[in-house]
Amino acid sequence: MTADFLGLANPGVQKLSPYQPGKPVEALQRELGLTDVIKLASNENPSGPGEKARAAARHALDEIHRYPDGSGFRLKQALSQRLDVDSDCITLGNGSNDVLELVARAWVRPGDEVVISEYAFAIYTLVTLGCSATPVTVPARNFGHDLEAMADAVTERTRVIYIANPNNPTGTWSTARELDGLLARVPEHVLVVLDEAYLEYVEEEEYPDGLRRLQRHPNLIVTRTFSKIHGLAGLRVGYGVSSPEVADVLNRVRQPFNCNLAALAAAEAALEDHHYVEHSRDLNTAGLAQLAEGFQRMKLDWIPSVANFITVDCGCEVAPVYEALLREGVIVRPLAGAGMPRHLRVTTGLPGENDRFLAALRRVLETL
Repeated sequence: MTADFLGLANPGVQKLSPYQPGKPVEALQRELGLTDVIKLASNENPSGPGEKARAAARHALDEIHRYPDGSGFRLKQALSQRLDVDSDCITLGNGSNDVLELVARAWVRPGDEVVISEYAFAIYTLVTLGCSATPVTVPARNFGHDLEAMADAVTERTRVIYIANPNNPTGTWSTARELDGLLARVPEHVLVVLDEAYLEYVEEEEYPDGLRRLQRHPNLIVTRTFSKIHGLAGLRVGYGVSSPEVADVLNRVRQPFNCNLAALAAAEAALEDHHYVEHSRDLNTAGLAQLAEGFQRMKLDWIPSVANFITVDCGCEVAPVYEALLREGVIVRPLAGAGMPRHLRVTTGLPGENDRFLAALRRVLETL
């Protein structure tokens, strides 16, 4: 008889379901025999990486028979200069997702509690359950984080609070006043992880820069990524910034060589490509407006977003809408699994891609 390997797994792991990423273009082409497919599902930069990052990655290929620098010295030095932080405050990750998990592995034990928001990034719950800890989900306010209520949810068992700003999948954001209010109330032994994966897209004056708060709050960890505005999602490189003491602990559990050679080189080059970041931000701002105008013409409600995606209420169960859009060759992200059964999350694409999605959505909603 085959052993019950699920039953032998850690109790928290038994409660998990595998994370479901956005459907790859190639998978839809295989399944439906389509040749012209657009993907607006995974919050990627539709322009790809800038030329400086592309050139650095190509150059790095000449050395791929070598292991990368396990310390990531050059990238950490570049980040140190760019962000005005000491390099010993930086933890590199295989995407910022890696750093989010490192925090849980380092500090969260069975029976502990981790505070997260309703409609927040699914990984926060996954890493919490993976440690056999308890996720404490705080109801959202207007689809965003209620930071006051999250501070209220802290107990003697709380070890970590995860905050996404802006939030994925809703695109909402917390103000400086709201964040400072939470940080002032959280005990110093409770770690606050501020996930800023989409910060480069934000143009709001009241948006808080987490790095400027590290000196006052040594229990704060800020995570960022090169996967979004820098267009390096396929290379997987991100980082955390914290006190040196926190970074030391994270680096004790970080896997050796967790950032590959091409990723380190491309990320270092991307940091210097300021014009490309501005171009990507401008493209995204225009894309958000284009999609919102399209939803308004269709009389659909949407959640105002400051990230590189927008979430729309289709006015009906979302599963058949999603499946019909797939047949149109358009991949978006249904949010029923996130507790939003009528909503789709749509990444801002190139102008023609946005138009194609809006036209397909109109046809689908008219026929359902």
